Amino acid sequence: MNPAWTARLLLAQRATAIVLAFAVAIHLATIIYAVRLGLNAGEILGRTRGNALFLAFYSVFVIAASIHAPIGLRNIFREWANWRGYSLELAMIALSLVLLALGLRAAFAVYGA
Repeated sequence: MNPAWTARLLLAQRATAIVLAFAVAIHLATIIYAVRLGLNAGEILGRTRGNALFLAFYSVFVIAASIHAPIGLRNIFREWANWRGYSLELAMIALSLVLLALGLRAAFAVYGA
């Protein structure tokens, strides 16, 4: 693979790691807040339905995760399984698209769209 492309992937993974660090912290804080208030699933869904801020936050979270995870798995497969070439790249693109589709579907479902 082109070294410039590999450098771009490394940069993308680092950038998404920064986004994920903040997103995970906010997500965990939200969970702790909900648990301390004793909210049940219905009450939580009541607060997220139609909340555009919720949808935007979790959409960014999903996009970052769908970019970050396949790049990391790509590196693991290259090092441990010696899997290289076009088939690896296609598999990781497919994984990224599946993660993106499922994650956005979940975010939109909780949003209520």
